Amino acid sequence: MAIALRLSRGGAKRRPYYRIVAADSRSPRDGKYLEQIGTYNPMLAKDDPARVKLDEDRARYWLGVGAQPSDRVLRFLDAAGVKERAGRNNPKKGEPGEAAKERAEEKAAKAAEAEEAAKAAAEAPAVEEVVEEAPAAEAPAEETAAAEAPAEEAPAEEAKTGD
Repeated sequence: MAIALRLSRGGAKRRPYYRIVAADSRSPRDGKYLEQIGTYNPMLAKDDPARVKLDEDRARYWLGVGAQPSDRVLRFLDAAGVKERAGRNNPKKGEPGEAAKERAEEKAAKAAEAEEAAKAAAEAPAVEEVVEEAPAAEAPAEETAAAEAPAEEAPAEEAKTGD
């Protein structure tokens, strides 16, 4: 018979309460168990000492006879100093999924296109302004020359008529 140290759920809907039990690994989660060695109340604050109550001597006994703790119970045993828990390394934990990566690539491509368009728009008016300014600067000189020319012709015409 394989023995497991695991949680057995009790309590009401949305109000869980767990017993830490030593049970046959083939028995149902909330079924018959060999011995209750503690309790776990997840509704209490994390720093509350009553959140996890564990009989360390009985836990050591069951570990000594070959009981295998579940992941959560192993965390409790590690916190109590009964059994060391090896740290796990999951480098892909924070990595987004494939669909999220595709969306990010599309967003980056659109952002790059928008930046290029903004740069092109910023450069294009600067060139047009230079082109527009040059004729605008020449236009007043032409207008002045055009305004002076008829003034010169007018006195000449007056002189001709006055003869």
